[in-house]
Amino acid sequence: MNPKIWLSSPHMGEKEQAYVQEAFDTNWIAPLGPHVNGFEQDLKHFLGGDVEVAALSSGTAALHLALVILGVQAGDEVICQSMTFAASANPIVYQGATPIFVDSEELTWNMCPQFLELAICDRIRLGKKPKAIIVVHLYGMPAQMVEIMRIARHYDIPVIEDAAEALGSTYQGKQVGTFGDISIFSFNGNKIITTSGGGALVSANATYVNKARFLATQALDPAPHYQHSHIGYNYRMSNICAGIGRGQMEILPARVQSRRDNFSFYQRAFGDISEIQCGVEPSPDYHSNHWLTVVLIAGDRFTREDLRLALTADNIDSRPLWKPMHLQPVYEGAPYYGYDTAERLFKNGLCLPSGSNLTHEDLNRVVSRIYETVAMRQTFEDHTSKLIFE
Repeated sequence: MNPKIWLSSPHMGEKEQAYVQEAFDTNWIAPLGPHVNGFEQDLKHFLGGDVEVAALSSGTAALHLALVILGVQAGDEVICQSMTFAASANPIVYQGATPIFVDSEELTWNMCPQFLELAICDRIRLGKKPKAIIVVHLYGMPAQMVEIMRIARHYDIPVIEDAAEALGSTYQGKQVGTFGDISIFSFNGNKIITTSGGGALVSANATYVNKARFLATQALDPAPHYQHSHIGYNYRMSNICAGIGRGQMEILPARVQSRRDNFSFYQRAFGDISEIQCGVEPSPDYHSNHWLTVVLIAGDRFTREDLRLALTADNIDSRPLWKPMHLQPVYEGAPYYGYDTAERLFKNGLCLPSGSNLTHEDLNRVVSRIYETVAMRQTFEDHTSKLIFE
């Protein structure tokens, strides 16, 4: 069997091990330390310097703390993009609140501003003004943040940017993760950079970030003994993980360029197959890190599953797009505003191997397998058509 080609595997540089060794040498083996502080400063600088950063144990932890900081409680409602990973929605339920799901739009596949406003107006009409909005930059493609923020400000609802997949993406020249009231990033093993496991909460509001750090370290009051006036969490990033992150930050621009190069390769390769459409940037306003290259299958000649199964047979990792949250069994019955855009994207969309450590041979193998599959389907249809006409 051919060697495995992964969808998006970790890609280490040259400095990560040195930072980790420094943590061991100085005995900073704890959920605090100089690498945590340094990683936060590295992220702050990368994002433009106008935000504060709290390094945490995961992107999910960051989302949870964002909701806590914004005062989301049991009985509240929070609007959430439907087409996303479950971690975008689950923290809403942690707080005892109800998720209100909103469909995607066709350009970026992210939250549709029109359905967002419809959802807000309808929930207000029902006496339940949403407490927050969670918008996701799916697969690294920036959402329509100017319009979404305009709507949110009009109705005075705070916005949480889920930029877990989008570090290094920009919208109108501005880094994603700097538009919302609070933003989150993920450094899970499959992300564009990794800390093994980890995340960050980001905000221009320093009070929010300081509160996140406080809550993430068990909400320990300043006292000579252990005293707690608030419920806290064990959500801080470790100094060792932050050391990995510091090394990864040094090569982040190169990792973004590699992912974008992968996307360009696929786009050129599939230019002659009309049924395969790459998820492109709608205009020069959008600059995606193309964390994952995603294609849509149009027409009836072959399906997403034809390609996925063919790739799997050759030990190549691929994956359907996120199944929309409003279709998930765990969220059955949750309010949903939209048509079927997210459903169609899920039905016809496929994520292709996109790691920054893919070789030219890997990429050629992926494309070759897809071309073989398409050709076989065409040969079968030609043969069937001939039999029919004979």
